[in-house]
Amino acid sequence: MKTLLACLFAGALAWLSPSAGAVGFAMLQIADGAEPALEVGIWYPSDAATRPTQIGLLSQDVAMGAPAARRGMALVVLSHGNGGNAMSHAQTALALAQAGFVVAAPTHTGDNHRDQSRAADIGGRTRHLVAVIDHMVQRWSPGAVDAGRVGAFGFSSGGLTVLAAAGAVPDLSLIGPHCAEHPRMYACQVLGQVNIGTLPAQIFMRDARLRVLVVAAPALGFTFTPAALAAVTMPVQFWEASDDAILPPRLYADPVRTGLPRPPEAHVAERAGHFDFMGPCSEALARAAPAICTSAPGFDRAAFQARFNAEVVRFLTAALGR
Repeated sequence: MKTLLACLFAGALAWLSPSAGAVGFAMLQIADGAEPALEVGIWYPSDAATRPTQIGLLSQDVAMGAPAARRGMALVVLSHGNGGNAMSHAQTALALAQAGFVVAAPTHTGDNHRDQSRAADIGGRTRHLVAVIDHMVQRWSPGAVDAGRVGAFGFSSGGLTVLAAAGAVPDLSLIGPHCAEHPRMYACQVLGQVNIGTLPAQIFMRDARLRVLVVAAPALGFTFTPAALAAVTMPVQFWEASDDAILPPRLYADPVRTGLPRPPEAHVAERAGHFDFMGPCSEALARAAPAICTSAPGFDRAAFQARFNAEVVRFLTAALGR
């Protein structure tokens, strides 16, 4: 068994090696109805020459604005956590594009590093995902994306987002009692800025094109009863961090993992904290946001991220094909 696992892991790492396919990148503005346009980062296979490119506070080896390499590729949409942006999971996006996927990551309007005025607008987040999928399958590089092969990755608030977009209906009436009992929890601190009584009125947009999910450390996990998760019948790869002090697994991850109607492929990242699901920070990002860049002493975030990305690539390849 160990030999088999070693071979599988080595094969997955090969997809992430410098010999893997070159990656194109573009930052687009995508329409969101009457709302402000969405900023969306796009990673995709390309045959163009790449070079180190500064994108925000990160540098990646990509071909800016290059044409897509082929047609009929699978699409993965990425949903970042509270206060993040399109680049929050850039390493995971790059690994997926090197493996042959098109990846689209929106900066969620009103819940990003510049503006958190709509941090409780969960319904709006699901609308963003639908708008991004619409654009990618209908208007971006015609024929490049296969509308029948669409998956989603979500971290923290993004995990909540992709579950809701896949058909889950969180019971938001549970937030009030939860936050009364746990007022110091991070999620309750964020939600304390809004009228919790208005949350149950939110409208979630479901996208039936979603075929598979990767969910890491989902926010508001306690709102996902088994009944709330009944419609999420697609394959799910599920991740939790054993030392997550932001969203403790007992209250957030575990209810989702045990409530899904189809048992997920479950992983526990031992000794990891909440933000270790994001890639290692550049020096500039570490200066700008030290809280999300600090791991526990002795925890190798770069090594974990390589393993994490390899597992995500493997799972999504099995579910959606190359």
